[in-house]
Amino acid sequence: MKYFKYIAIILMGNVFFSCSDFLEPVPSSSITTDNYYTNADELETGLIGIYAAIKGINNNSKDDNHGVQWEFYVTEMRSDNTSTKSPDSEDASDAGQLESLNVLPTNNFVGNYYTSYFQAIYRANVVLANIGVVEDVTAANKIEAEAKFLRAYAYFNLVRLFGDLPLIDRVIAPTETEVQFTRVDKSLIYDLIVSDLQTAVQYLDLTYKTRASKDAAKALLAKVYLTLDTPEYTKAQVLCEEIINGNNYALQSNFHDVFYSERSSEIIFAIGYNSNVQDNSQIFSAEFMNAVGNTSGVNYVTTDAVAAIDAYGGNRIADSYRPDPLTLFGGTVRYQVAKFFPDGETGGSDGQTFTGLPQLAGNDFIVLRYADVLLMESEAILAGATETTNSKAIDSYMKVKIRAGFDAVTDRPSKLTKEALLLERRVEFAFENHRLFDLIRLGEAQSKLSVFATANGFNFSTTDLLLPIPQNEINLSKGVMKQNPGYN
Repeated sequence: MKYFKYIAIILMGNVFFSCSDFLEPVPSSSITTDNYYTNADELETGLIGIYAAIKGINNNSKDDNHGVQWEFYVTEMRSDNTSTKSPDSEDASDAGQLESLNVLPTNNFVGNYYTSYFQAIYRANVVLANIGVVEDVTAANKIEAEAKFLRAYAYFNLVRLFGDLPLIDRVIAPTETEVQFTRVDKSLIYDLIVSDLQTAVQYLDLTYKTRASKDAAKALLAKVYLTLDTPEYTKAQVLCEEIINGNNYALQSNFHDVFYSERSSEIIFAIGYNSNVQDNSQIFSAEFMNAVGNTSGVNYVTTDAVAAIDAYGGNRIADSYRPDPLTLFGGTVRYQVAKFFPDGETGGSDGQTFTGLPQLAGNDFIVLRYADVLLMESEAILAGATETTNSKAIDSYMKVKIRAGFDAVTDRPSKLTKEALLLERRVEFAFENHRLFDLIRLGEAQSKLSVFATANGFNFSTTDLLLPIPQNEINLSKGVMKQNPGYN
């Protein structure tokens, strides 16, 4: 069951536009967060509100929060995987800034993402502040665990993109400006994320595709452990192997079915959408379709990514990218993303024909899937080294390769290298918003992105690995909040 049909219940008076705005929203009715939550059922609507903040609103207004729907701008477009229509470093467009690594603090996509995820954190804090109304201990524990999972997920995305952040782990008053705008060391943010996910692992139910689950918490916590400045490789490996040995998931035999089979066996956690319903649908997949995209193509596949997929993608090529039919005749051929076609299947044989409206797509956005767990296990065993001969690491790596059509014997390496693992992650998770984080986590962002930027006429420096704190937040803080290095 998709949960967004409940959103209207919890959105009364809860419209937030900046970090300071959502700390104490002005209600549009007599129902407020102070008097609405009186039992578990009402707190359930609060949980759905957290998902709604992550899900985002399906429109093109930069005044509305879009959550995960615009995530590709701040992740894939800042890597070597995708580009926009206007990559010129002098282009003033928000998308052009992101691709050319010339991002301004006033960038609307950056500000929107920051606000969307802090809105999710605010809503999680409201739920947690009201746990006391639930008399049943088991029910209270599950609600707390789900809210903490979502708070951890939001903070994990933010801390990887922005670095040090305000630590807001409770509902605070507008007068608490030091808490609102003081950026604490990211290690303290990670402490909260780990603690929240440990609670989620303890109390959540085992499996649930579009709601937080025990396995989703384990998988996310494993990725957190791998991402820490001092990675906890053994802890990450244990969590991955608990999921693997639980036998609750399996790789789809056909790569195509990962994205076009409702609630496939591979999905661990996804953000759910409903098609043809404005408030409950998504637009990101339409933006991948350059022939019919809502803005006529804003997320092209780079020729660099095409070359990697052609060489190492195996049978994943057709379901990763395809030539944009509008560029096949004359001029430079460009490529469109072939995952998450808006009609929920193939996007039509010509790349343009759809059974439904591409702007009202119902594809779920996959956050965690089983292939990711397998490759995280390999990464945990590699443990920061350049290579390993460990058979378990190679086995998990090969499971993903074999599904892609590679031979279990002749294509099996005698050792697994970091370079091979990073390449496999690139072609397996292309356009799923993993690439930038993988490069950073595995220590290859500087080398890979420097080469890519130079080849495309961009300028890259290590400060580009973090986004600027939105200028609106800097202004509202009245000197309290400090900007990231490299940004004026």
